[in-house]
Amino acid sequence: MSHTDEVKLYLETLNKDLPLYKESIIEVSKDIRNEGYSEYPIFIATQMPLDLGEQIIDRDDLGTSWSIYASTLEEFAEKGVIVEEKISEFKKAWKNPATHACIFLITPLGASFLFIPFKKHKIDYNFNLN
Repeated sequence: MSHTDEVKLYLETLNKDLPLYKESIIEVSKDIRNEGYSEYPIFIATQMPLDLGEQIIDRDDLGTSWSIYASTLEEFAEKGVIVEEKISEFKKAWKNPATHACIFLITPLGASFLFIPFKKHKIDYNFNLN
């Protein structure tokens, strides 16, 4: 299987799971913003346990492919996931969190940011960390 085919497979499984996660992600995003934690909520999709963010959806509990963790731009910067020099670039790429989820997808092939509109459940934008 080619690298491109592997990436597509991961994205397909994420797209399949997103409708199940949508309401939880919307609620947690609102809470993060309304409670003043951050204007930049980030949701991490992973298949392995993490020491980043707080787990809000466990794939084993739902029988899905992805666990979801909630975090923020501030935590990503604090832990060095996004370096200081890239923060302004990240903010320029940012989509309205009332209409899009910022997903940090972690796979064995690497990690990338995806901005997914709540209405379409389809990947809309990719922010490169490099």
